[in-house]
Amino acid sequence: MDADAFRSPEGRGMNIRFKITQRLLGSIQEDLRRPHAVAHERVGFISAGLAAAHDELLILARDYHLVDDAQYLDDRSVGAMIDASAIRAARQWAMNSRSAIFHVHSHGGRGVPGFSSVDNRENAKFIPNFVSVAPFAVHGAIVLSDTAAFGQVWLSRDKSRPFITTFNAIGAPIRTWRAA
Repeated sequence: MDADAFRSPEGRGMNIRFKITQRLLGSIQEDLRRPHAVAHERVGFISAGLAAAHDELLILARDYHLVDDAQYLDDRSVGAMIDASAIRAARQWAMNSRSAIFHVHSHGGRGVPGFSSVDNRENAKFIPNFVSVAPFAVHGAIVLSDTAAFGQVWLSRDKSRPFITTFNAIGAPIRTWRAA
């Protein structure tokens, strides 16, 4: 399916929903809590399928890939910095699986988190590269807290980047939170 099927003009008025199973979310949160020798936090990548109708975009989380310990750089100016091989591996995953890819990390705490200025700067540098190598899907970034999430979707390299409207964690009990 062509990526344009997921795009309304400039992303305005689009209802973007992200669904993930409680099991997958729990394993992601568990991985992101693990300490690392040089990084203050961990990062990973979520693959997702997409479904669209009119101005609705549904993102269905499928799988998670952690970043190997050796792919973290010793950069104390940020919570975590990963090397180019980690980004290349995630880009290859997007191309091979024809999946949407979402960079994910956690700020911990409770309530709906937000991106830091570092997150915004770094996301704007590397998420557009996913769009270049896998233009058949939208891609993005998500930050988790212990109880909620916040995310953004890149519709193209240079168009607007709308926020994910609703997150649903499916399982018992079902959890829903509005993030935008």
